[in-house]
Amino acid sequence: MSTRMQPKTPTVKGPDEWFTGDVYFNAYYAGEEPSRARLNLVRFTPGAHTAWHTHAVGQTLHVTEGRGYVQSRGEDVIELHPGDTVYTPAGEWHWHGATGDDFMCHLAMWEAPATGEPETVWGDKLAPGEYPRSSRESAS
Repeated sequence: MSTRMQPKTPTVKGPDEWFTGDVYFNAYYAGEEPSRARLNLVRFTPGAHTAWHTHAVGQTLHVTEGRGYVQSRGEDVIELHPGDTVYTPAGEWHWHGATGDDFMCHLAMWEAPATGEPETVWGDKLAPGEYPRSSRESAS
């Protein structure tokens, strides 16, 4: 058989070690050799975001709805909107998540490394002041 339906996976809550706030994801695809592609749909509640992390082979995010942020260490925060696609290179420390005012959903696409090293390395949660203040908080 060549073309086949992929098994459906349940929605799971993201672990507290990796996320601040409530984050839910569905693992849609984990490629079978020779493919090493991965595809998840990730849903962030307002203010929810990842800890700092890296991917061995980089990561692409495509925002499907809401507003969010992404930031690589030492660089400016980028605001994300539906239809935006961003790429973070291999080994680059970064975080991403929803703005404080909105939900945000994105497709996360990455590859497992061929060498067997970890796909993702998780670091510290954001320090106070690293996550941007929401526009509503700034206005008050």
